[in-house]
Amino acid sequence: MKRESIFCIFLAICLTFLVLSSGCTEQQPAAQKGEIKIGVVASMTGPASTTGKDIWQSAELAAEEINARGGVYVKDLGRSIPIHLVQGDDESTREGGQKAVSKLITQDNVDLLVGGYSSAVVSAHQAIVAEYKVPYIISGGSSTSVSHRTDIDTSYMFFHRPNTDDSGEASVMFINEVIRPSINSKFGFSADRKLRMAVIYQDSPFGKGQLDAVKNLIKTENLPIEVVAEEPFKMGESDFRTVLTSVKSKNPDIIYAVTFLNELVPMTQQARRDVGLNTLILSIENNDDPDYYKGVGSYGDAQVMESRFSPYAVPKGSTEEATRQFLSNFDKKYGGFAGMMGAATYESVYVAAEAIEKAGSLEKAKIRDALANLAMPQMMEIMKGGIISFSPDFHESKFDLYVVQLAIDPASGEPRPTIVWPENLKAKEFMLPDWYTPGST
Repeated sequence: MKRESIFCIFLAICLTFLVLSSGCTEQQPAAQKGEIKIGVVASMTGPASTTGKDIWQSAELAAEEINARGGVYVKDLGRSIPIHLVQGDDESTREGGQKAVSKLITQDNVDLLVGGYSSAVVSAHQAIVAEYKVPYIISGGSSTSVSHRTDIDTSYMFFHRPNTDDSGEASVMFINEVIRPSINSKFGFSADRKLRMAVIYQDSPFGKGQLDAVKNLIKTENLPIEVVAEEPFKMGESDFRTVLTSVKSKNPDIIYAVTFLNELVPMTQQARRDVGLNTLILSIENNDDPDYYKGVGSYGDAQVMESRFSPYAVPKGSTEEATRQFLSNFDKKYGGFAGMMGAATYESVYVAAEAIEKAGSLEKAKIRDALANLAMPQMMEIMKGGIISFSPDFHESKFDLYVVQLAIDPASGEPRPTIVWPENLKAKEFMLPDWYTPGST
């Protein structure tokens, strides 16, 4: 055989070996490639894309900060390795979430997951997470139907958010302790007059969970609040005039709105501008976002919102410095501020890093155990006891929630929030606006 032929055969064998080796390398654990792969589940497209962008950018900022400090020390490897984020666009749909999470786990070979927003979307891909036993720090999916489910194994899922019972309780207690007495006093009603509340809610596990939580609390605590209307709407809705007209006919004192921010903006505008419904709207924490304040404009004046992180209302105390640093770093990198879902996901990346370091390993079962036993100092969001930890029953973290009231900022022409409840965090008194009209007596 000629020397040239022998050389060609040898070259072919070498090339084949390299191709096969390359293919094998793609299947190696992330640790052997010198990085920690974290999949970020976010709605980068679809109705919730504004929030999805916030989630992704905040996760990106956290990873960059951790990597700049040397990465995460993994004892099993004897060295620190960087975090590499992999984006999973759930497309704001159940099917999109299933596709994204399946790819992150089976093709991208992530070590763990963070993110998740809509309860409906998260609930649809939980079974995939359970099947592959991948640790998942969920910063959305607030419905208890997501975190309290028993039909699948949720032992690898950890919920870094209040559930609908928690946020519902804070909202209703504020209504009963502050809004109801204010209305009765200002308009000369008897002190025991029941407040008339209309609930407009997203027709999803998120919306239904919040509605159930509110109604159950009113009943259990025998509160002087009457739910005079329950109006559902489809996720992504933008025209609320028919619903608002129906609500107006019930003469409510307040509207309890269970929405995403892209829904709350038109609802708030249409209530006063198109329907002449001069009442307060109380929304919940996922709407505490710069995009809501920018979008709603002057129609957001005097409205109230239950919250746990606000880009413009920073509570005094132990979390103030960390919050202001986060907001400054985010503004420098992206321009503008992150909202609540961004803050929660930013913290979730740090929680993931802490769990991996405590586990000393990238073995998923060891990371899960480290998360289950986590006791990490709070960062920006105020936690019960000042510690980020997960309850032993449903793996839920617990927050000290508060309520803000909006007022127009002359410099920006946009509403800005100030904390009005509870007493220990309050920066100003709640005020009924001059344009407010109560319901019937």
